[in-house]
Amino acid sequence: MVKTILVTGGAGFIGSNFVTYFCQKYPQYKIINLDKLTYAGDLGNVVECEGLDNYVFVKGDITDEDLVEKLFSEHDIRGVIHFAAESHVDNSIKGPRVFMETNLMGTFTLIETARRHWMEEPFVFKKGYEDARFHHISTDEVYGTLGESGYFKETTPYAPNSPYSSSKAGSDFIVRAYHHTYGMNVTTSNCSNNYGPKQNAEKLIPLTIKHALELKPLPVYGKGLNVRDWLYVLDHCKAIDLIYHEGKSGETYNIGGHNERNNITIVNTICAILDEKKPRADGKSYKELITFVKDRAGHDLRYAIDPDKIVSELKWQPEETFDTGIVKTVDWYLKKFL
Repeated sequence: MVKTILVTGGAGFIGSNFVTYFCQKYPQYKIINLDKLTYAGDLGNVVECEGLDNYVFVKGDITDEDLVEKLFSEHDIRGVIHFAAESHVDNSIKGPRVFMETNLMGTFTLIETARRHWMEEPFVFKKGYEDARFHHISTDEVYGTLGESGYFKETTPYAPNSPYSSSKAGSDFIVRAYHHTYGMNVTTSNCSNNYGPKQNAEKLIPLTIKHALELKPLPVYGKGLNVRDWLYVLDHCKAIDLIYHEGKSGETYNIGGHNERNNITIVNTICAILDEKKPRADGKSYKELITFVKDRAGHDLRYAIDPDKIVSELKWQPEETFDTGIVKTVDWYLKKFL
């Protein structure tokens, strides 16, 4: 029997990289890609899946109970891999409501529908649904901010500082509650900052590349000293694959690349790569375009993840360092923007 898996948000940045990888790796799975196609979703991101026998795209909203119910009933969904989320911190500061609706109520709608389809009663699965799993993708931002040392572990207390991260923290707790209350087979992963192909142009790395090529100012918040742990998107996809298939039910796994860089270093690195690959006609360095702007409200200073649990228990290892991944990323955007 073909197993059908619902992937939400599979036209967004991480989701589209995952769907492409997953469809090609597992022809025995039927993948339903449910995406609302907001500004952050693009069917061009999943063009590699078009024509595959095991891939179906559905345009829709995860908060639409009737649609989600219809998909579960018609396709007999046996697994959910849940990416769909509003995720841009600046947007959450300007307009928090949609973050609460999508990230909280959307997650609730999905997992409650899954519960009805998979469970007879609390801790009793319907026959044939014993291995039906709900995997929830979250973020390191739920843990708040770090000082100059230390790492986020799975046991780090939650301390979200933005409307975005608070809505993701709430969705994590919903998934946790369905495991403890109903015995549902769930896993959660909290990842560090992703980068790589197909990311929306509003984010730091693609924005820097795009503005540089257009010789526009390269905006950097504050003094550019905010530190993030950067994870190449395909390494993240492979980690999710491992957790979905081999992770222990009810557990959370932190996924990080051990690639800490502050924002000014990221921008300088991109400028240096562009200076070499696509030199400016006037002979100047792209670094001269760097412009420091007023810092974001509530801007967390540093995030860094301790991935020891997934490394030791599931034998995951990132294949890209930041130095190799950023070159691949710049090459991809050069083709896209030029």
